[in-house]
Amino acid sequence: MPLVPSGTTRRPGTPPEQGAGPLLRAWREQRRVSQLELALRAGSSARHISFVETGRSRPSEELLLRLAEHLDVPVRDRNALLLAAGYAPRYPQTPLDDPSMAALREGVERLIQGYEPYPALVLDATYHVVAANRGIAMLLDGVPESLLVPPPNAMRLVLHPEGLAPRIRNLRAWRGHLLEQMERQIALRRSEPLRALYEEVAAYPLPPGAADEEPGQELGVSLALPMRIEHAGRVLSFISSISTFNTPMDVTVAELAIETFLPADPATVKYLQSLMM
Repeated sequence: MPLVPSGTTRRPGTPPEQGAGPLLRAWREQRRVSQLELALRAGSSARHISFVETGRSRPSEELLLRLAEHLDVPVRDRNALLLAAGYAPRYPQTPLDDPSMAALREGVERLIQGYEPYPALVLDATYHVVAANRGIAMLLDGVPESLLVPPPNAMRLVLHPEGLAPRIRNLRAWRGHLLEQMERQIALRRSEPLRALYEEVAAYPLPPGAADEEPGQELGVSLALPMRIEHAGRVLSFISSISTFNTPMDVTVAELAIETFLPADPATVKYLQSLMM
């Protein structure tokens, strides 16, 4: 599956006329950082931070970016802070199909293809699949076309009762892991589209048989929670790993994640390697 744009995720923010203060205060409170602690980290003063948050002082562009860095504000929301303070956005948002992204697209595609026969895919900020290798295609065999309409969503593919959910042997544990992962991302990004997706997939009914799983079944691998999934009459076991780009300077790149699936047992390794013969 080639690397393709999945649309722009937008969420409402504070109107620019309200200034950057309310946005900055919201991020500081969400990160549970005091004005004094933030001031010490950013080389400012608690008094100045207070003035900025209440609108009594307009922060410089450099200070605003420094505060955002120490609060781990996502790149997209740093642009919102700058706009609210009256500055131009610092970080572009370049579509994946833009010619300037050709090297990135080719590099990512080579990376996930080189991971074959093990599954690997590329996700955006709301878990839309923008690229996937043949290992993923193998796992999706039999999934209805309605769930594969571009761009497919990874959470829907896994948790929908017509998707992979009926084939996942430890669905309760894996579902809990995915929902907790989404909750952490919502806390980090404060994304309304991500929250809407969470509410949708959390409401999916469990397929018949999911309640019959044996407790502790997923503990067979001590390294990490595996996903145990039926495929072609056998049960494959995978441990997932997610990678992101270091110090991205573009909103699109900042929100990409590469998820890879390592075989969690010798039988899975043997089967996947046999596919290459």
